[in-house]
Amino acid sequence: MILVMDVGNLEMLLGVVEGKELKGSWKMTTDSSKTSDEIGSTLVRFLRFDGILPAEIEDVVISSVVPPMMYALVRGVEKYLGVTPLVVDYQIKSNIIINMKNPSELASDRLVKMMAAFALYGGPVMVVDYGTATTYDVVDREGHFVTGITAPGVTVCAESLSSKTAQLPEIEIKRPESIFCRDIVSCIQAGVYYGHVGEAKYLIDRVKRELDLPDMKVVATGGMAHVMNEGNDLFDVIDSTLTIRGLAICYEQNKDEMHGRRGQDGSGR
Repeated sequence: MILVMDVGNLEMLLGVVEGKELKGSWKMTTDSSKTSDEIGSTLVRFLRFDGILPAEIEDVVISSVVPPMMYALVRGVEKYLGVTPLVVDYQIKSNIIINMKNPSELASDRLVKMMAAFALYGGPVMVVDYGTATTYDVVDREGHFVTGITAPGVTVCAESLSSKTAQLPEIEIKRPESIFCRDIVSCIQAGVYYGHVGEAKYLIDRVKRELDLPDMKVVATGGMAHVMNEGNDLFDVIDSTLTIRGLAICYEQNKDEMHGRRGQDGSGR
């Protein structure tokens, strides 16, 4: 079994994978002030809650967009699970060819999701990820990363409205019953919701036309994917496990080299 971890700006997604089966998954708040002992002991509690012994974890794979979290996280994994983790970056072995001026600028979580989408659904494919930002990453038929578009996230936009204005309230982000709005909450909901639906429709159509990818599949993931797709048919696939499956694919492509390094320096289990 392997433990995969995706460290986002607000929360960490964790999953245990055995073969193609997801044995358990959890979320915890991203907190750079936590010590390695706090992180490690929490991981052990999560595992035991689902009947998984720490000793059953053979390897750990981490992608992260929060560098200040990494020292304590890696140390916690090493101390409590006895494994030196594979930390994903642009230099790992991958089924994606990164065509960027500065490949190091590509966030590891985006690479992992593209690896999963290309392996599972083929190319050309666009990954739409609803997180703190909304990202649109495109891979062509041969596995080349073509373009990545970054827009403000749905929640970020809604929170910005309430925090930057004196009279606009916080809202639940959902599809309003009608575009005919008669109260302030539904007015904001309509603006945020349909604004982001329109954004997705335009960007998907623009990429298909400008890059001549009419048969491009669109795979969506992230917390708001189902909400945005409701009644709009924006996406071909909604895959809530895309990150976990991408990390597992990343592990399969890099495990031999990873174990070889451990054998040379004696580190890890």
